[in-house]
Amino acid sequence: MRFRITLDGAPPGDSHGSDVDARGRGIVDGQRLYQLVRQDGPIVDRTFEIRFLDPGVQAYAFTFG
Repeated sequence: MRFRITLDGAPPGDSHGSDVDARGRGIVDGQRLYQLVRQDGPIVDRTFEIRFLDPGVQAYAFTFG
C-alpha cells in the first residue's frame, strides 16, 4: 500500500526516514514499525502529514522522539 508524507506541506528531502524516499513516498509491506522521518539538527515545531494512497491500511500507533 502506497503512502506519501510531508513536513510543513513539502516533501521531507534530507529529513526522510529509512522507509521513505526524499520525495516522501513509501510502501507499507507488512505489520512493523516504519521510520518515516529522521530530522538532523535542532528539533523545532513541524507539521507532519501522512496520506495513504491505496485503501486497506490501518495505522494504530505513532511514536515521536
